[in-house]
Amino acid sequence: MIVAVGIGLALAILLIVGRLLLRRSLREKYAVMWIAIALVVLVLGLFPQLLLGLTDVLGVQVPANLLFALAIVLLLGVALHLSWELSQAEEEIRRVAEETAILRADLDAIRSRLAASPERDGAGDDGPDHANT
Repeated sequence: MIVAVGIGLALAILLIVGRLLLRRSLREKYAVMWIAIALVVLVLGLFPQLLLGLTDVLGVQVPANLLFALAIVLLLGVALHLSWELSQAEEEIRRVAEETAILRADLDAIRSRLAASPERDGAGDDGPDHANT
């Protein structure tokens, strides 16, 4: 029964990730991680003896403990990656806000210079003098 649930879960993750990619709701770099997770779950669901072999090789007594340990490591990795991404996004937002403030100050200075300069509506300016040529 648990094997069928694992296979079903893996296939569901693959379908959901595929749909999100097609709708452009999920970026490719995150989809790769979810596809890898789904494939690992699918392989372990299809070949549960692999998990037993891993527990023997790593010296873990209960296969469920290995699964939980791997899940914790995976979640820590995801949290670290998302924290890094958030830090990068915050830095980009700060940089764009600073550039916008500088551009706004430049625009205000240009507007104030234009408002202070005499209007060029053609009064007193007849253009080039062509009579002397």
